[in-house]
Amino acid sequence: MKNRFVLIIFLVLSIWSLQAQTTLPGGQNYYEEEKKGIVYNKEFTVDLKLHTHGYALGVNIGKLKTYYLTQFYNIELGEIKHPKEFRQSFDFQSPQTSKVSRAFVFGKQNNFFVLRAGYGEKRYFSEKAKRRGLAVGISYEAGPSLGILKPYYLELVRFVDGDFNQFVIRSEKYSEDNRDTFLDITSIYGSSGFSKGLSQLSLIPGGHAKAAVHFDWGAFDEFVKAIEIGAMVDFYFQTVPIMVESPEVPNVENSPVFINLFINLQLGKRW
Repeated sequence: MKNRFVLIIFLVLSIWSLQAQTTLPGGQNYYEEEKKGIVYNKEFTVDLKLHTHGYALGVNIGKLKTYYLTQFYNIELGEIKHPKEFRQSFDFQSPQTSKVSRAFVFGKQNNFFVLRAGYGEKRYFSEKAKRRGLAVGISYEAGPSLGILKPYYLELVRFVDGDFNQFVIRSEKYSEDNRDTFLDITSIYGSSGFSKGLSQLSLIPGGHAKAAVHFDWGAFDEFVKAIEIGAMVDFYFQTVPIMVESPEVPNVENSPVFINLFINLQLGKRW
C-alpha cells in the first residue's frame, strides 16, 4: 500500500513537471517543436535609419515563415546628400525686414529625396532565435527606387541700378543666367525656406539593394526591438545633379550611384 501511494505521488509530480515545462508566461515565445511552428505569423515594423550621407524613415510588413526566416515588403522615404555638402551661416540681419539669414550649402543645386520599395528576407543564424535573448542574423532587400529632385533656393543680394547702398533680397534657384551670382559667396544672404521649389519637383527612376547584420532582442516576442548595421547602394539611370559642377565649387562630381553604410533602429509588433 505504501509503495502504491509513493508511485501515485511520483506520477502526479511527473505530470505537473511536464506541464510546467510547456507552459510559458504570457507574451513570451511559444513553439510547437514537432510542427516547427510559432504563434506569430505576421510582423509590422518601423525603420529609423541613418546612413553615411543622409537618413530614411520606412515601414516593413513581414510574414514569419519559420522561426529563422521572415519575408517582408519595405517602403521608405529618405534623403541623400552629396559628400561635399557643407552647411554654413553668416547670421546676417536685413535692416529692411529684420530677418536673420538661414544657414546654407554653397554650390548646392538640388535637394535629392528617395522613395524606395522592395522585397527582402531576414534569416537568423542559430537556435537562439527561438528563445528570449539576442538573436543574430542577416537581412537583405532590393527593389525599385524613385529619385525626387527639388530645386535648392538661395536668397541672393541684388543691388539696385549698381547702387551699393540700395539692394533687394531675391529667392532664386540655380540657372546658367544667375550662375555668377549664385556661386558668388559675397552675394549670398542665406538659404530660402524648404517650401521653395516644392512645385518644381522632377523624378529620376532607379533601383536599390541593401544587406545588413541583424541583431534582435527576443526574436519572436510580441514587440520587435532590433538594430541593423549594413551597406546599401542606390543607382539611377542618369547623373543626379545635387551640386553645381564648377571651378568655384572644387572637387565636386555628381554621380548616378550612391553607396552608403547605415545603422537602422527597428521597432514594431508581431501577431
